[in-house]
Order: sequence, then C-alpha cells, then structure tokens
Amino acid sequence: MSGLFDKRVDLRIQLGNHLHKARYCRMDGKLLERFKEFNWNGTRVGENSYIGEPEESGIVLLQAEKDPNDLNSVMEAEEVTINGTRFTKKWCQVCRFFRPPRCRHCYTSQRGGPRFNAEKTYKYSYTMEVQLDRGRGTDKDSAGFKIASNINVDLLWRNSSNEEDQLIRITITDVNFENVSERTDDKNIFKDSTGGGILGKTNLAALKSPVLIHWINGKVKTYYSFSNEPVIIQNIKRGLTSLFQVQLTTTSQTEVDVSGKCKVNYQAHDNKVTKVKLLNSCKRVQKGFTSHSKVLGVNTTSTSASIYLLEKNLIRSVLSEEHILVSLNLRRELAAKVLSKQRLEFQLTKTGPKQIQAEQISSVVNSVNPEYVSIPLTSAAVKVTCKRCPSLIEYWKTIREELEPKNLAKASATRSFLLLVQALRKAKKEDILKVLRSEKDSTLPQLVDAVTSAQTSASLAAMLEFLDFGNDSSTILQERFLYACGFASHPTEELLKALTAKLNGKIKSNDIRETVVIIIGALIRKFCQKGQCELPAVIKAKEMILNGAESAKKESDIEMYILSLKNSLLPDAIPILLKHAESGTGPISNIALSTIQKYDRVYITEEVRKTMNRIYHQNRRTHEKTVRTSAAGIIFNNNPSYMEVKNILLSIGELPTEMSKYLLSKIQDILRFKLPGSEMIWKVLKDTAVHNYDRFSKIGSSSAYSGYMKQGTDSSSTYSLDILYSGSGILRKSNMNIFIFSQETELQATQVVIEAQGLESLIAAKADEGEGDLESLAGMSAVLFDVQLKPVTFFRGYSDLMAKMFTATGEPMNVVKGLILLVDHAQSFQLQSGLKAIVEFQGGLAIDISGGMDFSLWYQESKTTVTNRGAVVVIGNITVDSLFIKSGVEVSVETEALLDFISTVKFSEYPFLVCMQMVKDEFPFRQYVTKYESLPSGKSYVSRKGRKMLVAGSEFPLHHENSAMCKKIFAKESDSEEWF
Repeated sequence: MSGLFDKRVDLRIQLGNHLHKARYCRMDGKLLERFKEFNWNGTRVGENSYIGEPEESGIVLLQAEKDPNDLNSVMEAEEVTINGTRFTKKWCQVCRFFRPPRCRHCYTSQRGGPRFNAEKTYKYSYTMEVQLDRGRGTDKDSAGFKIASNINVDLLWRNSSNEEDQLIRITITDVNFENVSERTDDKNIFKDSTGGGILGKTNLAALKSPVLIHWINGKVKTYYSFSNEPVIIQNIKRGLTSLFQVQLTTTSQTEVDVSGKCKVNYQAHDNKVTKVKLLNSCKRVQKGFTSHSKVLGVNTTSTSASIYLLEKNLIRSVLSEEHILVSLNLRRELAAKVLSKQRLEFQLTKTGPKQIQAEQISSVVNSVNPEYVSIPLTSAAVKVTCKRCPSLIEYWKTIREELEPKNLAKASATRSFLLLVQALRKAKKEDILKVLRSEKDSTLPQLVDAVTSAQTSASLAAMLEFLDFGNDSSTILQERFLYACGFASHPTEELLKALTAKLNGKIKSNDIRETVVIIIGALIRKFCQKGQCELPAVIKAKEMILNGAESAKKESDIEMYILSLKNSLLPDAIPILLKHAESGTGPISNIALSTIQKYDRVYITEEVRKTMNRIYHQNRRTHEKTVRTSAAGIIFNNNPSYMEVKNILLSIGELPTEMSKYLLSKIQDILRFKLPGSEMIWKVLKDTAVHNYDRFSKIGSSSAYSGYMKQGTDSSSTYSLDILYSGSGILRKSNMNIFIFSQETELQATQVVIEAQGLESLIAAKADEGEGDLESLAGMSAVLFDVQLKPVTFFRGYSDLMAKMFTATGEPMNVVKGLILLVDHAQSFQLQSGLKAIVEFQGGLAIDISGGMDFSLWYQESKTTVTNRGAVVVIGNITVDSLFIKSGVEVSVETEALLDFISTVKFSEYPFLVCMQMVKDEFPFRQYVTKYESLPSGKSYVSRKGRKMLVAGSEFPLHHENSAMCKKIFAKESDSEEWF
C-alpha cells in the first residue's frame, strides 16, 4: 500500500455522529483509514484498509489536515458517555489504539521508547576515552586519554497526551582525566592533575552546565544548550546526548546525532538493543582531500556499534565503540588506528525535581533558564590555533640545511620537505614571499617544490608573483614550479586558470611554453578522474589542446600538443592521434602511438585497430620500424583477432633482422608473462605454417623482457625492458617501464625511453630500409607517476653531435630532478564522543633521473645509461586535539634507493654483442612508530620505536641470451686489460 501514499491527502470524515480521520488517495480515489483498528457499521477495519469510494460510503469529507506526519494532529480523540458521564478516549501512539477511559500508558511496558520518571534524579557514571596506535598495535601501550565523570538525568516535563514526549536535563559532574594504558608515574602526564587544572575554570564550568533534550520515543527532537559555550565543550556534550538516541525495536532508519545524518540499524532482543551506525553514510560538511590515484591513496575502514541494556524501559548501561583504521594502499603494514569508547552505567536514583506542568515545551525551557537556545546536535567545527609555533621563516631556517642539493638523496631531506609542506599550508602569502625572496640559489629550487606542493591559494598566489615568466633567467625555477603543478594531488580550478592565463601571456622561453602546455594536459586528466571534466576552466583547456593538436603546422608544436594529449587521455583526441600516427613523421608518429598505448581498451575501437594494421603492414606509406613495432604492440594488447595475430607472425620472416628478432622476443614475453593477447597467440601458433623453425630462429640482439620487481597481497610492481637496434648495431630505441598495481588499478611509476636515429654514417654502415634520409638525432623522454615530462634532446643534426662529442664531460644529462609530493591524504573523523580525529598521510620522493649515451668510434662501442636515484618517506599521522589535551600516533617508513639500467653494445663484429643490465644497489629500510600526548601546561609524553634493515642489492633477471652476451663482452674487456 505504500505506493498509494505518493499522492494522498489527509481528511476528516464523518461516520454517523462521530468524526474520524482518514486518508484519501488522489491516485485511485480510495479512502485509507489511518487507525490500527476500529469498528465501523459492525465491521473491524485494519490499518490502511480500504473503506470504499466516497460516494458509495456516504462519508462526508470535511477538511484537509495540516501535518499528516504528526500522529497527534491526525488522530482525533473520541468522546464516549458512560452512565451519563462523558469521557475522552485518546489515541496511544505506543500501543496504536484508543485508550479506554481512565487509562494511561503503562510506564513499565517495554513498548515505546526509553523514559524516566518524575521527581527522581538518575545517577550514571560516564567515561569517554580515545586510544591511538599503529595498525597492529595492542591496547597495552596506546596513546590517548580518558575522561571520567558522573551524570545526573532529570525528567522536567512530560506531555500529558503522550508519555513518550519528554524534556530531560543532563548534567555532567566530577570530571577527571586518566591514562588509557598503564604508565609509571614519570610517564603519566595526568599525575597530580585535576579536571579543573586541565580544562581551566571556564571550560570546566561550561562542561558542568546542564543541557536539555526534547526526547520523543527515544529520538532527540531538539537539543538545548547555551550559545556562548566553547565549541569543543558543546561537542563533548553533544556526544553524550547522542547516546540517548535509541530505538527499542528492530528497525533501520536515518538519525541525526553528533556525527551528522547517518543510517542506523537496530536489533532488539529482550532487554538488549544493538545499534550499528553506518559511518560511511553520514552526511555532513567534509573537509579534506586525497591523491588522485588509488595506488598512491589510503584505505579507510570505520565501524560504530553501541549496546544498550534496559530494564523496564530504563537505560541501565550503554557501551559504544568506534574503530577507525587507515592504511597505505601500497603497504598495508603502514597503518594507524583510533578506538573511541563511551560507557554509561546506571548507579542509583535520588529524589529529584518535580515535574513542570505546562502545555508548551518552549515555556518549560524558558522557565528553566531563558538563556537556553536550540542548537544543532551535529558537531560544530573547532578552530585549532598554534600558540607556540615558530614563524615560517624561523622554521625554514631550521631545515634549510637538509634541503641542500648534496643532501637530496637522503631520506632526511624528503622528511624535511614533507614537514615544510605542512607549515606552508598554514602560512600567508606575505610570509611565503618573504622566505622565497630571502633564499639563495642552491636551495631555492627545493623551496619552490615545497611551496607549489602546498596547493593552497596563498602558496599559488605567492609563486605566481615570485616567478617572472617573461624572463628566461629563472627557467629552472619555472620548470620546477610547472612539474610540481603536474604532480599535484588535488589541483584546483584556480591553478588551471592561472596556467592557461600564463600561456596566453608573455613566456620568453619556448621550452617553458611547451612545458606549460604539457602540464595543462596532466591537470585536465586529474580533474576528469575526479568527475570534474565539465568545469568551465577544464572545458576551455580541453578545447585549447585539442584545437592545437588539430591545427598546428610546426613539427615542434605538434609534438607539444600530442604530449599534452598523452597526459590528458581525452577520448575526443583519438581521431587526431590516429591522423598523426599514420601520416606524421617518425618522431610525431612515435609520440602519437605511445599516447594511444595508454588508453583503456574500451577506447581502442575497430577504427583504431584498422589504422594500427595499416601502419604495421605499411599499406599506405613506409614507416620506420620503431613506428611499426609500436603499432604491433597496440594490436597485441587489445584483444587481437585471429587473423591480426596470424598476419603479424607471417610477416616476421620478411622483416629486417633486428625488427624480426624484437617482435619474436615481444611475442615470447607476452606468452611467458601471460600478457593480454597471449591466448590468441597460442591459438595461432597451433598452425604449423606460422609456428616453424625458419620463422622463429632469427638471430639478432634486439629483445623484450618483463618481470616482477615485487609481488605482494597489498601491491605488486613489474618492470619491462624493450631494446630495438638498427641493422648496423646502433641503438634505435630502448624503453624501460616500471608499473605498480594496487586496488585493482595500475600506475606507471616510471618510463624512460631513449631514441636514436641517423647514426649509421658514423661507422660507414648502411641504414635500414626506409631510414636512409633520417636526421641524426638522439634524445630521452620520461614519464613519472603517470605524468609525461618534456623530452630532452641529446643532440640534433651531425654538427651538433660532433660539437657535443668534443665538448662532452662524461656527465649524464638530467631529465628530472626535484622533490615530489606523492601521497597526500587529509581527512577528519567526527567521533561520537564529540572529539574529532584528524588523519594525515603524506609521502614524498626526492628523485634524480638522468641518462646518457656514450659513443666510441675507437673502441667501436656504445653505452646507454639511465640512472634512477631516489629517497622515499611516507608519514601517517592521526591526531585527536581537544585543545586541552593533544594525543596522536605517527607511523612512517623511509628508504633510499638506486636503480641503474645499462645497455652496452660492441659492434666490432656481427652479430654484434649487446649486454643489458638492470641493477638495484643495496639500500636501507627504516620504519618508526611515535606516540605522543601533551597538555597546555607543558607536560608531555613521547614514545618512539623503530626498526632498521638493510635490503640486499640485486640484478634483475633478463632473458638467457642476454646473460650469455654479457659474459662475452666483459670477458673481452678483461682480456684487453692484460699486460703485453
């Protein structure tokens, strides 16, 4: 019948000489009786039963009701005459029938809600406690505190027509503070302390001032307190009041309490009620942010349950517990937890105040104290100010030494960076500018990283005022600012507007202009991942890069816009990318194809697959082998058809030697690692025309290999190395990838691609088919945490190559260097006790990726080196700050690592010798847990524990042929060093 009430109106009806109330459904013209049961013309009619059509029943429709949800207004009292005396029969909301004359609802009945009796003071003991610890910690050594007190509950007023309608007064007395775990006297900050000494006289007096609650059937309808009380004190009393929000029947409903508007499930059995609050459903104003990537995010679990024991509708005891666990997705072991408890236990009753006689509850409240006001039961925000904190410039001076370039490979530098970001988030624009303008050149780039990573309006305004994009003397700082914007965990529309405005303004350095466009693409993707793709600033930025990629004429401009599209991954960009992939020059085609490779499979349509097949099989024009192999990779990774795989395998015998060897290695790697497309490849290989010795025995040095760096339950990481050489033995393309998998998502942690072309003339070798006219070129491109960076060119053209060969210092060329805020999560949890837990997880990375390519005509050898050096620190912090007590726990991990990828080629003989090495050096790993408590008086307790270990270095395994070649190369080098 519930569907009938969508279109209904309450009516007064006349049945004979009696007035009753019913509901008239406008949808089907039927009258629905509101009563549970009543007699009408000798027939018993149930609740919401069909009475009949108005014209059939002879019922007189009198008027519509004002409030159909209020049972008092819907239910009309009946008057009956017994022995000549008139009596009024009133509707009982609890029992849901008209009470007989001279009857009241039974107070000892378990039906209805909890209640108190007049002229009695009910005394309870009340404790609230908070425990904080690491995820797997025990309760024996937790940080936190306990507030113990007594509670007086008085019934001041009861509605004469509804016994469940009550006004009660709650008063807190005898407040004391205790530890939550056993401590010796020297570690007990509460020793010799009183409630007044810790709270202060004003706060203690406010805490002891009573509150009033309008209580109907176990629901807090209105909460009365004093408006001038400190917010934290009001929240604590709201937390106590929320315990009186209870239903005595099994039901599910939405309630408003200190946590907000939440869904609640009740389970009632005899004298026990279990209440489970679904914290994830609570609706309230939330402040916080998290990383855009789930891999770099945190996992939060929270539960809330309360157990009520009752005796004849009197609350005897309440035990309420909330558990919150926050862990890092990448490493679940790095976790912190909060346990919040409330315990209310009945002690005794004493003589209490007399019940106030009044019709209106407002007059009752006013008679108790006219200063009482109705305030929301949901907690209010508490402003926390730091009274003893140093100024920003003072704090900067204490950590500046740690951020010197010589210290950036240390974990202490990354930890200082994270602490500086926290300080900058609380600073004003003027203070930030003061620090920026006073700093020297060596630490200024690191300071720019930190200020940009703060991601506040003040920090952004300070950076925009500090940097002059119309001057090319500070391009390093401008580049560091832009890259920090690209790695932003929660970019704002204000930031995107600022970069778009800069692009339309004066930028003297063309490299910086290109970087701005590329980073705008990264910001667009992060907005779209958060469901904010339709913001005005985002729409404008999308149109800019799409139109630019479509209309650009200069090759450098086309590359710039395609790299921006690679960061944004806009579905609308796929037709543009296909055009450039098929008709562009080698570098442009390569960038376009590498962009298409990053799209999800749902966007690889039939048109995309047709284009990839045309490129690989060169149906319309000749393509470089780097372009063709990229097209083949896209086909293999996106559910290839039987004929697509078969045509590629059949073509292998007719390809240049190194390209054939590369594709064979790629296919073997797909099969061994069970990558997408492996099932179809196995199916095609059953055909002996495809799978035979002649086709699969090609010699060469090119290769492709994938493997696991780590396999775990919380996260896994893989690496892959693809090397493609020209027929003369010179490196054509190397591609190193590291992916991290967690929470069923992947993150491209690192990609370093080194490409070279047109170098065959240096050793008087013949270029491969279709590549004879290529310009001499070598460069490196990097992707870091899903953000494409601006490529670096080693040399362009023969004259540039010769100049750099004679002036080379042997030092590698830097691709990216700086401090990156990887993990950035801030969240607040409103505890039912009225306190608030603040969760902050931050992870920083000090990174230095550099690469180089050494080429020796004398020794007929080339060596390509990519060095990844970094220091990682992740800190998780949960704090409960009640202004008069601060308690928290901090968990952290840190490490410093070095990963080298080295490719050595000896082309003095053919087939030339190639050795690839991927080496991880020995590195330290440290983990810490810090627990702390402090009082405004200066008393504090800190416990810090840690463990350290040294992780052995290793060389990651590659294919067997590579190992054999490495032995030959290093054996030859050893022989050349002998005396003669």
